[in-house]
Amino acid sequence: MYRIFFVSYFMVCSMALGAQNTAERLGYARDAKLLIVHADDAGSAQSVNAATISALEEGMVSSASVMVPCPWFPDIARYAAAHDGQHDLGIHLTVTCEWDYYKWGPATNHDVSSLTDENGYFFADCQNFGLKADLAEIETELRAQIDKAIAHGLKPTHIDSHMGCLFFTRPEVFGIYLELAEEYGVPALVSKSMMALAPDLLGPYMEAGKIVIEAEYSASPENFDQSMAAFYSQTLRNLQPGLSTIIIHVGYDNDELRAVCENHPYWGSAWRQADYDYFTSDECRNILKEEKIHLVTWRQVGEALKKN
Repeated sequence: MYRIFFVSYFMVCSMALGAQNTAERLGYARDAKLLIVHADDAGSAQSVNAATISALEEGMVSSASVMVPCPWFPDIARYAAAHDGQHDLGIHLTVTCEWDYYKWGPATNHDVSSLTDENGYFFADCQNFGLKADLAEIETELRAQIDKAIAHGLKPTHIDSHMGCLFFTRPEVFGIYLELAEEYGVPALVSKSMMALAPDLLGPYMEAGKIVIEAEYSASPENFDQSMAAFYSQTLRNLQPGLSTIIIHVGYDNDELRAVCENHPYWGSAWRQADYDYFTSDECRNILKEEKIHLVTWRQVGEALKKN
C-alpha cells in the first residue's frame, strides 16, 4: 500500500543542518541564485539527442533526462556510458506518447496492458493514463525503465516525469514516484510551483518549506507565439535567490523532427530549435554572468542530500 503521507528523503531539505538553506548546502552563499537548465526528452529522436549533447557540451544546459521506452534511447544511453559522470543525465519517466504517428510503448516485458491503447502504445495524454492505469502495473513499468537505463550504463542523477503525468493524476501515482526515488537513491523533481498548482494532490506528501526546487519555469504556447528568447531572458533577469529550474526541450528543426512532431506546432520541431538556439547563445551566457546565476546539476543536489 502506498503511503499517503510519505515524504521522500531525497525530495525534501531536512532540518538536520539547522538554519542552512539549499544554497548553502550546495556550497554557495545563502542568497545565491542557483539554476538547473534542464532539457527533457533525450532518447525521443536522433535530432533531439544530437541537440541535447551539443547543449550539454557547449551550451548552458546543465542537466537532461532520458526517455527509456523511445526508439533512440540506445543512442543516448551509449553516449552516457561513454561519458560516465561527465554530464548530468536522469530518467524522464514516460507513460504517454503524445505524437500522432511516432509511437512507443512499455519498456517492461510484463503485462501492463492498462497503460496502453488497443495497439499496444502508451496513451496520448495524462487523462487517459490516470483514468485507466493500474497502480501495480505503473510501478512495474517505471521500475523497468530505471533498471533498463542502468543496465545500459546510464547512471541516473535524478528522475522526473514526462508531461507531468506522475504528478497530477492520482495521489497514489505520485507516491510510487517518490518511493522509487528513495529506493534508487536519487532526487526526484518536485517544486513549490507544482505545489501551488495542485496543493490538495501533492500536499499530503510534503512538509511545508522543505521542497528542494523553489520555482520551476517553462515556456507556454503564448511565449512561443510571441518570442521564446524574450520569455527566457525575462525569466533569467527576474530569477530570485534559491534553487530554480527551467524546463526546456531542445532539438534540431530538420526533416526527422518535423515528421515526429507532425500536426503539433507547440513543443514541436521549431519550438525545440528555438530552445536550443537560446540556451547556446551569447545572450543567455551574458545574462547568466550579469545576474550572477550559478548553473547547478541534479548530481550536486543528490550529493548534498545524501550528506545528511
